[in-house]
Amino acid sequence: MKPLITPKQLADLLPEKNLVLIDARTGPKAKENYSSEHLQGALFVDLETDMAHKTADPAEGGRHPLPDIQTFAELLGKLGISPESHVVVYDDKNGANAAARFWWMLRAIGHTKVQVLDGGYAAAQAAGVPVNSGQETTIKQPPYPHTTWQLPTATIADVEQASRDQNALVIDVREAARYRGETEPIDLVAGHIPGAVNIPFAGNLATDGTFLPAEILQHNYKKALGTRTSADVIVHCGSGVTACHTILAMEQAGLGIPKLYVGSWSEWSRMGRPIATEL
Repeated sequence: MKPLITPKQLADLLPEKNLVLIDARTGPKAKENYSSEHLQGALFVDLETDMAHKTADPAEGGRHPLPDIQTFAELLGKLGISPESHVVVYDDKNGANAAARFWWMLRAIGHTKVQVLDGGYAAAQAAGVPVNSGQETTIKQPPYPHTTWQLPTATIADVEQASRDQNALVIDVREAARYRGETEPIDLVAGHIPGAVNIPFAGNLATDGTFLPAEILQHNYKKALGTRTSADVIVHCGSGVTACHTILAMEQAGLGIPKLYVGSWSEWSRMGRPIATEL
């Protein structure tokens, strides 16, 4: 199953009994916005509490470390997600925020029938996908069956080793100004991991906010990969969220799923590791 679904394809799926629609919009008023209006039948998930287990010190795994897998499995059960479910997740950041992260987490727990809504909430509204307000109900399921996270991840030690290995590639998907060290609006220190290349996640998108065609994504990433495969690649961002947007793009392009450095810059920059800039 391709990781992206169009609003029209979603509209055709709405009668499907196994469909579970997830609203992963973020921001200080995300829950309020969900209550006011959301795609009909969608259930809300919170990036800060449902998709991460935050610690007091971001040096311990970054700003959005993964939750315990059992906790996430229980959340999926409460959302009515079983191995038979077809899950579609959307946000209001063109998939660049929590929608891609939720997609990655579902794939990582072993669920393959999950897609991100291309163009996000705005595209669905423009296409006439029905909306609702208030809360939605679902038939709860047992905790999702799991063993361990199944997608590849990288530790800070893995990243440090890869950054010095010409056969490996570390991709930093943050905005170019943050990578160059000109500004850092979120974390404590500006700059980038030495040896990492900057491929901003925004380059995955067309001007209308939808993902570029798969063949263009493949062409763009193959230029960066050279003879490497996805197994040789580690992707990171600020806190392990928008990196999932690039991972999704590579999967959409047929290049496979690279490693995710969950701690990302929020961990690296707090751990006394080398920092490079282009100032």
